[in-house]
Amino acid sequence: MSSEVRFCTACGHAVEKRVPAGDHLPRHVCPACGHVQYFNPRIITGVIPLWQERILLCRRAIQPRLGFWTFPAGFLELHETASAGAAREAREEAAIEVTDLQLNSVITVPHVSQIYMIHYGQMRSAEHRPTAESSETHLVDEAKIPWDEIAFPTIFSGLKRFLADRAAGQFSVHSLDLHWPTKKSG
Repeated sequence: MSSEVRFCTACGHAVEKRVPAGDHLPRHVCPACGHVQYFNPRIITGVIPLWQERILLCRRAIQPRLGFWTFPAGFLELHETASAGAAREAREEAAIEVTDLQLNSVITVPHVSQIYMIHYGQMRSAEHRPTAESSETHLVDEAKIPWDEIAFPTIFSGLKRFLADRAAGQFSVHSLDLHWPTKKSG
């Protein structure tokens, strides 16, 4: 994304890529007004919705990973807390309300410059339904989780950590850095 920047977002002048004074990395700097444009990781927030002992999963109706399973998750909006974003995603992807959200995992994915903040929370009722973002929604027991059809490594890891905590009867916040190989050229 940052390699496509040509003009200053503050004044519109062409930018230069250089290391600003007091910094250590090349940035897009405007020689006219001095504005430095920073590009930072995107934050994804999500929730593992619970109804009694079951977990609500959604089959993705959108790309990427169309047709694969996930729990409600998506990009955090400006001026939104991580838990409010997770609750919003639950409404958008499964038409549910969740309460008592607790942070369970923070997963960084440097390869795609993303940080996931995964919560768990209680559904207000057992009612759920597909939305424009989900072709199916199902409450599943742990033994019925379709592990081979989980959409992303972050969702897989988040579910595993939550289930391990639940089995131990003790919850904590986990931190994980996920690295996976990139495509090799040639």
